[in-house]
Amino acid sequence: MSTEIQTQSETVSESEALVLREENEGLVTLTLNRPRQFNALSEEVLAALQEELDRIAEDQQARLVVIAGNGKAFCAGHDLKQMSAKREEDYYRTLFKQCSKMMLTLNQMPQPVIAKVQGIATAAGCQLVAACDLAVAADDSRFATSGINVGLFCSTPSVPVSRNLGRKQAMELLLTGHFIDAHTALQWGLVNRVVPASRLDQEVADLAGSIMSKSWVAVATGKRMFYKQLELPLESAYDYASGVMAGNMMADDVEEGVDAFMQKRTPVWKHQ
Repeated sequence: MSTEIQTQSETVSESEALVLREENEGLVTLTLNRPRQFNALSEEVLAALQEELDRIAEDQQARLVVIAGNGKAFCAGHDLKQMSAKREEDYYRTLFKQCSKMMLTLNQMPQPVIAKVQGIATAAGCQLVAACDLAVAADDSRFATSGINVGLFCSTPSVPVSRNLGRKQAMELLLTGHFIDAHTALQWGLVNRVVPASRLDQEVADLAGSIMSKSWVAVATGKRMFYKQLELPLESAYDYASGVMAGNMMADDVEEGVDAFMQKRTPVWKHQ
């Protein structure tokens, strides 16, 4: 069902909302809703996304998030018109911190997040794709970190991009500003799957359904562990992962999962 989005203590209609929210049995879809601006990330859009993500992270009924864009583009990055109107370094620091907080939330929230990409994903829009846990793209979508073309290196986008791509591919994307197509993005590791645009909705639904059929305890534990261990030296990562896995073994769902495997039946998860 579609719902109204409340932003900055004001309730607005769905047609005016900067971020649309739709819920379906634990699957929450957030759709950027500035199609005429190619879903550029204005301050207001960032605030609306942050508010929704914070709310979802605390919602025990929410199991997975899909981020999509309304119209012909996924996201064209920051709102350059808004940015250029305030040429103050303190303003830019605040803006980029606001954006970075939202991107970090995607990794830190317990629910897996899938980017559903159509059209273009440029600069901070490409960053948004890279910051999501998973990404599915239409075969006609394109990706770029294009700030370099206006004299601005995409520093904050480089953080998740360089953690998705190999160094050489990341630097090519960042230093040239050139677009890459969806199949190149797949080859480089920016997206998980590429499908015809007509199949995009179904492919995302299939991927989401596969994840949501698993134990919520395992999914949430695994996501938190995955990002934490990446920050650690190898030996420390193994030590941390061993502790997490031992704790996970004590979950009721593991006992049920093992019993179901032995009995050749589908497990019935308690999600605890």
